[in-house]
Amino acid sequence: MLVVNPVAGKGAYKMNFASAMQELAKGGYRIDLYFTAARGDATAFAAEHGASYDAVACIGGDGTLSEVISGLIRLDDPPPLGYFPMGTSNDIATSLGLPKNNVLEAARRLIAGEPHPYDIGLFGEDEHFAYIAGFGAFTDVSYTTPQDQKNALGHLAYVLQGMMRLPTIESYRTHVEWDDGSFEGKLIYGSLSNSTSVAGLVHFKEHMVSLSDGLSELVLVKEPSALTDLADLAGSVLSQSFDSDMLVIAHTHSARFCFEQPVAWTRDGEPGGTWRDVTLKNIHAPVQLIF
Repeated sequence: MLVVNPVAGKGAYKMNFASAMQELAKGGYRIDLYFTAARGDATAFAAEHGASYDAVACIGGDGTLSEVISGLIRLDDPPPLGYFPMGTSNDIATSLGLPKNNVLEAARRLIAGEPHPYDIGLFGEDEHFAYIAGFGAFTDVSYTTPQDQKNALGHLAYVLQGMMRLPTIESYRTHVEWDDGSFEGKLIYGSLSNSTSVAGLVHFKEHMVSLSDGLSELVLVKEPSALTDLADLAGSVLSQSFDSDMLVIAHTHSARFCFEQPVAWTRDGEPGGTWRDVTLKNIHAPVQLIF
């Protein structure tokens, strides 16, 4: 079963698409195509039809993959999932070492790959995320950046949109509790993730993240007291030292966030609603990704 998001990656999946399908056929796959037309289609396709297939794959960005995973976990015994990364950030592809924006190479990797267990996140009582849920600075950039800018500029569009936000960064008085710690104070950013790459900008060292250990990475960024603090934070993140006093990083099974006022969240780059009190949990290996 191959779910295709035709607008992801500027529609570049069409390049070498026929060759990729031929490669899959040579590898022993008989392919049925499902094209999405609206948000939620990929989830519905996977939930309704995924059990009938030996494997499911999707062509699209991280949001498309997230939707397919949300559908597969509704199945009692979901088939393994392959990924043809055709998005802008492609964070999960970076974590898995998959070829990006190249359906032919992705098809070859799918044939040669093996299924591996993969943790996902539970958001609140019944929502899920494939690799990250977050709030605060720049977390809405992926879905507020105009589509024409994404098509024209790619990932640079996110960077430019984020730079425009610097003068208006908000802080949120937050109480956070996780497995072996807590925090009380003002944050400009918070997230729970399972990825070595976040928004294509922040890259954790490989030894810091395991995709199937039952733990997620909690990241909190405290409110800066001066612009120089932001510069120090940026240097800490870009150098992968993560030693800034503004930064809290922890490995945890769950994290509960409580706010004074409702705060907007994103899940895998899509709107996640506003919350005053929400708990995020790691769900250990409910799906298998092929890589």
